[in-house]
Amino acid sequence: MNVYILDHPFHYEIENICRLFFPNAAIRLVYEPQEDDGERIVTEITRQGGFHYRAAVFVGGRTSEKVMDSEPCSDEEAEYDLALCLYLALTELTGITPVWGMLTGVRPSKLMNTLIHEMGEEKAEAYFQNRLFVSEERTHLARTVAQAQRDIFAQNRPDSFSLYVSIPFCPSRCSYCSFVSHSITNANAKKLLAPYLENLKKEIEATGAVARQLGLRLESVYFGGGTPGILSVEQTDELLSAIRAHFDSSACREITFEAGRADVITREKLLILKEHGVDRVSINPQTYDDDVLCAIGRRHTAQQAIDAFRLAREVGFKTINTDLIAGLPNDSVEGFCASLDQAVALGSENITVHALALKRSSRLVAQENADLNTDDTARQMVDHANRTLRDNGYIPYYMYRQSRCVSNLENVGWCLPRHECLYNVYMMEELHTVLAVGAGAVTKLKAPEGNYIERIFNFKYPYEYNSRFDELLQRKQRIGEFYEAYR
Repeated sequence: MNVYILDHPFHYEIENICRLFFPNAAIRLVYEPQEDDGERIVTEITRQGGFHYRAAVFVGGRTSEKVMDSEPCSDEEAEYDLALCLYLALTELTGITPVWGMLTGVRPSKLMNTLIHEMGEEKAEAYFQNRLFVSEERTHLARTVAQAQRDIFAQNRPDSFSLYVSIPFCPSRCSYCSFVSHSITNANAKKLLAPYLENLKKEIEATGAVARQLGLRLESVYFGGGTPGILSVEQTDELLSAIRAHFDSSACREITFEAGRADVITREKLLILKEHGVDRVSINPQTYDDDVLCAIGRRHTAQQAIDAFRLAREVGFKTINTDLIAGLPNDSVEGFCASLDQAVALGSENITVHALALKRSSRLVAQENADLNTDDTARQMVDHANRTLRDNGYIPYYMYRQSRCVSNLENVGWCLPRHECLYNVYMMEELHTVLAVGAGAVTKLKAPEGNYIERIFNFKYPYEYNSRFDELLQRKQRIGEFYEAYR
């Protein structure tokens, strides 16, 4: 599908609006008029005294066109008016009304927090519904998340930071996964792991030295991936010992470890986590249905996931997260509801409900005959989760959205009171700096005052991380330079 960007610079927002309605279409941006009888979307602005906006959609043998005129205005208003024309044309042609309206950002709760600060809660809600066409239910969800985060916002400090540790290895690759993660059953991946961990400890040391020099205050640590649970007891011990040795953890409020799948979780690993002060673990089956687990490439059963959860509780973990995904192949509304009921029955303090994202680099999308749920099915699953979790005393405390999610849905972290994952809020709301170590990790430097953010990207793949490690350490020098510029 060709999307024409004529006489305006708003290609990014226009493409994102198009993806709300055609999430898996191959979109080609075109910047000059040309002969075209195919499926296409045309957006243009002409300026003659004022602004004239036009959005025309030619898809499936049907046409919808919207135009608008305005006086000279700011670029922000011009972008909004053109996006509005396109949104109205697409809703008319497709009959689809996205639950998040024309909101395309990945952080709706961050926008809600900003608007509440600027105009108060009622006007912020009105902005969501009347200007962005967000549904009443999703507007309320965003406001509820913002309310749940108030105490976390209040305790954040200008010198606060969090640490993210990347373990981009998994027992096997799930069909829906688009992350840079390697199956540890692969011989090449096994060869990469040992040198990777040695370099990771060196990066932890170097990053800790910078944090101490700058006088930064460590608030939370998060081990993600991949599946950090694939590490042996000894490897886990060495990494956690390195963090303890090179970071001042005296003010650290939370350490999270994504233990991940049931087939890598053992009592010995859980005990070493407890020994090092890890107080939150994620045990993520994604579903408690054996047929769905098989369809997505998981090598464990639902019973093994239940047993792993109970083992973590027996070892002494008082905050356990469970991830579930709505819209997985071979799943049904009834099956998803049963999985949710199981997570609640186990007593998970955190339950994160993800909507399936159909990423192009995943095996699921590449398979021509992948058995995917319809948009309406996934929406029924998510709506049921929202009702059920509220009824069982859970509150939504963080949220984000991904591109190409079924039915333009969202991912929401729910928790029982006082069991919020602090790192998730810090990271998603961009409250403070996140220093990230490991392959694929992205350090996000946030100015102590204001909202300016700068990123430092580590090398994406473990082999490149290992082979260009010295270059990576040089990049980290920017951390000190960034903070010096704001003092």
